[in-house]
Amino acid sequence: MRTLFRAGALSAVAASAVLCLPAAAHATAPGDNGTVKIHDSATGEELRRNEPHVCTFYLDAFGFDRAQQVDWHIEAWAPTAGVKGETVRSDALTLDGEGHGRTADLTLPDGHYKLFWNFAGEKGSAKHKVFWTDCGEDATAPAPSASASASASASASASASEAPAETPAAEAAPSSSPSPQGGEGDLAETGNGAPVGLLSAAAAALLGAGGYLVLRRRRA
Repeated sequence: MRTLFRAGALSAVAASAVLCLPAAAHATAPGDNGTVKIHDSATGEELRRNEPHVCTFYLDAFGFDRAQQVDWHIEAWAPTAGVKGETVRSDALTLDGEGHGRTADLTLPDGHYKLFWNFAGEKGSAKHKVFWTDCGEDATAPAPSASASASASASASASASEAPAETPAAEAAPSSSPSPQGGEGDLAETGNGAPVGLLSAAAAALLGAGGYLVLRRRRA
């Protein structure tokens, strides 16, 4: 009888242990079996790679326990931090039934930062990631104002109006060549084209002949 009683008691204890196993498993604290990545805003959530150089970005977590609660914050980090360890962004997140979750898109000034990802069940320190934000000069450079553009246009117009006009080539210098019709100082020709020298010689010859004849008549 005692043997049967002991056997029955042992069986009851074993049955109770077996029945309690699912409840104990269900009550187990969340584990530290997930990871978090930095993703560019254009990167899909399904890609499990880290992108340490971004402009607009989001935090993407996967592989955690279902409905796990997360607290995260981002600190400014050397070498670009004015004050290393200064928290520049923080928030909380509840993961979905598959242990996945993502934040909204985030932006930070260009620089170096470090993410700290805290959750229930973590072992040791929080999960963390260092990354850079760099949106480039084109994204941050201010566009020129309308007044500046108008001022530049007015200055260009004034400079163009003050420039001296070019002198036409025809008016640059008078021609030094004599006129083909006989200009001032042309004594070789008269109005009718007769040579003046020949006429003068003929007149002198006639005067000489006339004088000779007069002289002979007087002597005779």
